[in-house]
Amino acid sequence: MFDLGISKLVLIGVVALIVIGPEKLPRVARTVGALLGKAQRYVNDVKAEVNRSMDLDELRKVKASVEQAAREVETSVRTHANDFQQQFDGLDGSGTGDASAATAGRDGTGDGLEDASKREFVTNVVPAYQPPRKNWRKRRSAVPHWYKTRHQVRSHVQSGAARVARHRPAGIKLPR
Repeated sequence: MFDLGISKLVLIGVVALIVIGPEKLPRVARTVGALLGKAQRYVNDVKAEVNRSMDLDELRKVKASVEQAAREVETSVRTHANDFQQQFDGLDGSGTGDASAATAGRDGTGDGLEDASKREFVTNVVPAYQPPRKNWRKRRSAVPHWYKTRHQVRSHVQSGAARVARHRPAGIKLPR
């Protein structure tokens, strides 16, 4: 930023000592140091903001490229699925795919049956969503019984006097 060497700093210090005086020089030096610190923090904040905006632009570019790749994969999967479906329709036992399409179009009812069989096929492959049980977290966080017994974890809290009374032999009498 500035080309200040040791000799220039010494010269500035001597001039400041002469102009300001030895009594006010420490206070002025503290003020100048505080102002320089604020200026450095401001410059660093501006640099960080510029870097964030550059990173944001890069992230937007990456997002656009990922979305484009996802669209390409989706179209590829759809074309392969359509090819597979056409081959599957051709192998359904009625001959060629053109003949089965012609008979389905002629009936008017064949299209609904094919859709129903496709839906049944898809539902058999993909299981239905089941929401988690209400107590799933409690079941996952339970401490095993063997751990409780080994580390003497108390399940019922008792006071010290109640614990002594519980484990006292029956023949001992207490003085009153």
